[in-house]
This record gives sequence, structure tokens and C-alpha cells, in this order.
Amino acid sequence: MIPKITVYVVSHNYGKYLSEAIESVLRQTFSDWELIIFDDGSSDDTQKIMDLYKNHKKISCFTTKGIGLPAINNLALEKANGEYLVRLDADDKFEENILLIFNNYISKKPDLVLLFPDFYLMDESGEVFAHKMNSSPHEEDHLMDMPPNGACTLVKTDILRKLGGYREDLGAQDGLDLWLKIKDKFPTYKINLPLFYYRRHGKNLTDSPVKIIKARQQLKKSSATKKLTSDQPILAIIPCRKNYDFMQDLWSADINGKLLLEKSIETCLSSDLINKVIVTCDNREVKEVVDKFKDKKLYFHEREEVNTLRSSNISYTVQEILKEHDNNYLGISILNFVQTPFVSSDTLEEALTSLLSSEAESSFAVQEVEKRIFRRGPFGLEAVNSDPESYNSGVTLFQDSSACIAFRNKNLKKGSIKGARSAGFTVSAEEAFFISSERDLLFAKEIEKI
Repeated sequence: MIPKITVYVVSHNYGKYLSEAIESVLRQTFSDWELIIFDDGSSDDTQKIMDLYKNHKKISCFTTKGIGLPAINNLALEKANGEYLVRLDADDKFEENILLIFNNYISKKPDLVLLFPDFYLMDESGEVFAHKMNSSPHEEDHLMDMPPNGACTLVKTDILRKLGGYREDLGAQDGLDLWLKIKDKFPTYKINLPLFYYRRHGKNLTDSPVKIIKARQQLKKSSATKKLTSDQPILAIIPCRKNYDFMQDLWSADINGKLLLEKSIETCLSSDLINKVIVTCDNREVKEVVDKFKDKKLYFHEREEVNTLRSSNISYTVQEILKEHDNNYLGISILNFVQTPFVSSDTLEEALTSLLSSEAESSFAVQEVEKRIFRRGPFGLEAVNSDPESYNSGVTLFQDSSACIAFRNKNLKKGSIKGARSAGFTVSAEEAFFISSERDLLFAKEIEKI
């Protein structure tokens, strides 16, 4: 008899948690399931723990040689008999009714291809410390630019097979991979209940931000490539000015042998997605720097001094540039600032691909606010966001990192760069570093040495 749901558990040196994960499946109030367990090259007691359950009639066990999670995902997809597939990480555990609730939804809405719930956060010892809430697609999240977890997300098996399964070349972000493949093509749904327990500890992939960011950037780039042909040209604009910063001609500040402007130009030119790079400034000495590059896609635009005032909107300068480089307002522009010397070309491209993959009107780099924020209310200070350490951590705030922004040029016709629909993507603290003082400039020189 074909089971309705295939659950698979992957362990790589998570033997200390494995029994808890397996037994959370065995305790399910819904019985029409099969469980596949993988020991992916563990050197701990994972194999011994797995052997304790291998004779259960609903359980199959396999040992692999450290092939990694994406490859295991595809192996599970190959071996699954269930109509639906869900992964449970070996360090997490199910709430006992998760499969029953999943089944209730898919029975009522058989066209659903992807289904995901809220979840509890627990520490290494299993103590629950927060309830994490996702945004509901089409209701709270119309851009659908925030994917659910790869784990504990139910997906229709045959559809996932037709889509080619999971990418194995990135090693992370399987949740985003799945989301980008499904969100615009098939019905999805979010259950407003916490139905699994996500364990936070030092070995989580969540704690490998560089790996996650790189994988995320590659997935978005692959997803958005086909959309690039209808949004041309792609411009990178580097705004500079002579006055009104903490020093005159900040663009000419030296960072260990290279001008801030030179670093920005090199970053923009290194992207194969950007068609033109326009440096704009009210000081014509900048043109001498531009000319030294002798690059056909690099241009200088003389900026009016009045548009460099602190009170002047950057859109005035952008509009002047578009008259020459995109008079029909068909393309997309990316603003890159000389004050952010550690922004990479991958991040500039992510600003572009985030906009395209979410069909937004703009996208910009942000950082998550990790502290509690307050505002003045009628009875004194009141919290704007939830305490990250509290039980309910559903509201997350972000702050503009000033690293870069991408926007559709047609937004300027309505007098706004960002437009009505803005997507965000997180960047590292280094890329968000913004030079606004002599002290910052000294720090930047030290960071560059690392």
C-alpha cells in the first residue's frame, strides 16, 4: 500500500538527537506514513541509534558516505513511495499532530503543492524559547520573497520530481531552491500553527552565514536570468560629489593604495549582468579616474552641484542620467555608493535578482534588527518588535544597510525610486559598513588589511 506521506531524516553526527527525531514520527496521531533514515557518513553513534529502529515495518535505513544534504534530498526523492514528501532534520522534532494537520489540508485542497507551518525554537537541551511565525503567501507576503524552511515543508512528490529535484552544487539553501521553483507555478499554503521544534545550536547551517549568502545569491541569479532579457539596460550608478561629506572629494580617499571610487568602479565592472556603469559627480577630476579604466561600458556623467546637496533627492541625478542611457525607462538601475567599499559584485547582482525573482519595483540591502526597538506611546515606551529572547518572536524588523539599491527605472516616472513594492535581502556586517566619518575611514583601512 502506497503511504500518503514519506518522512525522511538525515543525520550527520547528530546521533545525540536522532532518537528524539525518530520517535517524534513514531508518536504521530496520523498513521499513513513511511520513514526513511539516512546516516550520511557519521563518525558518532548515529549508526547504532539508527539500528535500533531498522526493523520497524514502516522504517527504511540507508548509509551514505558523506555526500551532503542536497544529494541526500535527491536520494530521498528517488526512494520515496509517498504522495507527499517532508524532511525532518535529525536535530529537530515533530509536534505529534503535524502529519494529521498536513493531511487535513491536502485532503481539502488537493491542488496544493507546497505546505509549511510555523515552528518553535528550542535550545540545545530541548528547552523551547520562542515561537517563530512565517508570513502567509498572498496574504501577508505578496512578494513571496521570504522562503519557508527546507525542513518540515511538505511538497508533492511527483511535482518535485518533474522539477528536477534539488540542486546539489551549492550545499545550502534547499528551502530557497524549492521555493523559487514552486512559488510562481503552483499553489502553496502556510499553516498558522507551530508544528515542529527547530533546535538552535552551534553546528546549525544557520550559523554559517557566508555559505548561506553565497548559495542564496546563486539561486536567485539562476532564477532571474530568464527575466533579464525584458528589463534592459541594466545600469550601475555610482554617485559622487565634491562637497557636503565629512571631507572634500570623499571619492578620492585612499584605502591602502586604491581610491574609494576605483574600488566601486571595479566592483561594478566585474558583474556580467550590468550593461553600463555610470559615475556621476560635480567634480570633473572624477572623469580622469573613469578614463584610466578604458572600459567601453564605463561612462562619466557630470552632476549638477545643486543636486549634490544633502537635502537634494538622488532621483534628480538619476533622471538626468536616464535621459542619456535609458530614455524610455525600460531598464533597471543599481545604486552603488563609494562609502560602502566592501560591497561585492555578487551583492549588487543580488539587489537586481531579488527585484526580478519577487517581481518587485525595487530591492535593497538590509540587516536584521537583533535588539528590541521602542517607540513613545500614550503610556510611555512600547515595543515595536518582539523581544528576540521572548516566547513569541514573530515580528522581525530590518534596517536599511545603505549597501546598495536596485530599482525599475519606470519608477522615476511616478517620482519615486523605490516604488510601491520593495523587496529586501540581508547582507553581512562587513558589506553594510558605511564610511561617514574620519573614524570610519580609519576602520575601513584596517578592515582592508585583513
